[in-house]
Amino acid sequence: MTLFKSILFFFLIVSMNRVLSSPPDDIVKCTSGNTHCTVTNAYGLFPDRSTCRASQVLYPTTEQEIISMVASASKSNTKVKAVTRYSHSVPKLACSGGQDGILISTNNLNRTVKVDVESRRMTVESGVVLKDLISEAAKNGLTLPYTPYWWGITVGGLLATGAHGSSLWQKGSAVHEYVVSMRIVTPATAEEGYAKVRSLSESDEELDAAKVSLGVLGIVSQVTLQLEPMFKRGVTYVSKNDSDLEEQMIHFGKEHEFGDITWNPYQKEALYRADNRVPMEQPGNGFFDFFPFRSTPAEALASFRSTEEDIEATGDANGRCEAAKFLTGILKNSAFGLTNNGKRFTGYPVIGPSNQMQSSGTCLSNHLEDGKFTACAWDPELAHQIFYQTASSISLSKVPSFIEDVKKLIELEPQALCGLEYNGGIIMRYVKASSAYLGKTEDAIDFDITYFRSRDPLTPRLFEDFLEEIEQMALFKYGGLPHWGKNRNIAFIEAIKKYPNADKFLSVKNKYDPQGIFSNEWTDQVLGLKEGMTILKDGCALEGLCICSEDRHCAPSKKYFCRPGKVYKEARVCALEVETNSKDEL
Repeated sequence: MTLFKSILFFFLIVSMNRVLSSPPDDIVKCTSGNTHCTVTNAYGLFPDRSTCRASQVLYPTTEQEIISMVASASKSNTKVKAVTRYSHSVPKLACSGGQDGILISTNNLNRTVKVDVESRRMTVESGVVLKDLISEAAKNGLTLPYTPYWWGITVGGLLATGAHGSSLWQKGSAVHEYVVSMRIVTPATAEEGYAKVRSLSESDEELDAAKVSLGVLGIVSQVTLQLEPMFKRGVTYVSKNDSDLEEQMIHFGKEHEFGDITWNPYQKEALYRADNRVPMEQPGNGFFDFFPFRSTPAEALASFRSTEEDIEATGDANGRCEAAKFLTGILKNSAFGLTNNGKRFTGYPVIGPSNQMQSSGTCLSNHLEDGKFTACAWDPELAHQIFYQTASSISLSKVPSFIEDVKKLIELEPQALCGLEYNGGIIMRYVKASSAYLGKTEDAIDFDITYFRSRDPLTPRLFEDFLEEIEQMALFKYGGLPHWGKNRNIAFIEAIKKYPNADKFLSVKNKYDPQGIFSNEWTDQVLGLKEGMTILKDGCALEGLCICSEDRHCAPSKKYFCRPGKVYKEARVCALEVETNSKDEL
C-alpha cells in the first residue's frame, strides 16, 4: 500500500467507525487475585520504560473504606498510591514506591454525590470520569465550561496534574480553578486512628496545595465544583499564513474565550480555532467527535504506524512532509470531527450546546465487545502508537520571542518539524495564572507536541536535534513550566524552582503526610527532595532521560553526536553527522 493510500485508508476507516469500541483495560494487572501487581499508564510505557510493581490493589467503594485502607498503610508505614481508571499521565505518578507498596484504585468511586442547581454546584467522587461529569451537569441544565479536550480522565487525576483546556477568560482554563471544596483522606497520628478526612473549602489556604497535588497529599474522596448555566458554543476553524503568528497569538486568546491555535511550521500555516459562547436560542445541535479520539480499527493503526516507521528507517524527510500535508488536508476538510447535527458537517460556524462541543473521546464508548478489533489509538495492547508528548507553558510576554526562535530553526531546515505535523502539529492552548501552589505562575500559552518514539530506546529519530533544541529552548531559555501529566524526564529537571510557592506546598505535604507514604521516587525527584531525575547512561538523551554531555548519551555508532544547538547555543542535542573527528567530551 502506498504512503498516501495508507493514510487515506486510516482516515476513511476512522470516519466510518464511531460506535464499536473496546475501552482500554485496567492499568493495574495482578497475577493472583488483587495481589502481585504491576501498574502502568494509558500508553503502557513510562518515560524510562521501567515496570512499576505493587503488592496489591484495593478498590474502595466509600470514603469510609478509603479511611480504613489509608489507616492500615499509615500504621505499617507502607507506601500507597491512588490510581485512576485510565491513567493518562505520562510520568510515573501511579507508581507506589516499591513492590511492597499498595495501590488504591478510584474506579468504584464514580458517583455524583449532589447537584445543587440553585447554587450551581456539583459534588462528585474523585473517580468520576470527565465525560460523566459533563453529562450529569447537562441533565441539570449546567456546564463546567473549562475542561481538557479529552473526556477519559477522572476528576481526581485531572486535578492532581493541573489539566486544562484553553482560555484566558474568567479564572482561566484549568479545572482546579473551579474547585470550591474538597475532601481528602490523609495519614494521621495514632490518637486520630492513623487516618483522617480533611474537608477543605475556599476559605482554607491549604486548598491551594490540594487542588494540584501530584497525588502526594492523600486520596481525594470528593470534589465540589462551581458550574454555570448551560450555554451554546460556536466554533470556526480559520487557516492563515503564519507570518504574523507571534503578533496574533496573544490578541487571539483575548478575543476568543475558548480559542486555540495549531501551528504547522513546514506549511507556514496557523490554524485558528475561534470558539465562543453564543445565545442558547441560536439554532444548532453541533457535536465534536475529534478524529484522533475515535475508535480505530487495529489494521488502520498498524498501517499508520508502519508508514511512520518506514519514513524513520529510510530518512525520507520529503515523504513525511508530503504525508503531513496530505493528513492535515484531510483533517481540515472533515472539520476535525465537528458536525452540525451529530451526523454531517455542513459548514461553519458549528453551533451546539457546551457539553457536546468542549470535550470528546468516543473510543471509550462501552459498546459490544469486539475482540479488540477497534480501540483508542494508543491502546497498549495493540502496541501500534508509541510516541512522546512534550508540553510546557511559556508566559505570554515571552511567547513572541520563542516563536521567532522556532522560525529561525525552520529556516535552517524547513522539513525538520514535519514529524510534528504528521502527529497533529504544535497545539497552543491558553492558561491563566493560578493561586494553586503548583499551578501556572503567569498567564501563559501551553505548547504541546506529539512525536515519534522508537520501539528501540537506542534508535535516534529523524531530526532528533531540532526537537531536542525546541524542548530545551522552551524549558530553559524561556522558563517554560512542564505539564505535570506529560513530558520526558528532562522537563522536570529543577522544575520545582520555577514555583515561588513550592515551599508552601512542601509545608502542607509534610503536615498531611509526614512519613511520605504517598510519595514515590519520581515525586521526590520532581519536588526537589531527591536526586536522580537525570539518568546518565548510553543513549539517555534519545529518550529525554538526560541532556547529553558526552557522545555516548546519543548514538555515536549511528553517527549521532552531542552538539550545541543551532539557535539556542546553550542547548545540547543529539545531531546527525556523516563525518566527524569529534572528541567524546564537549
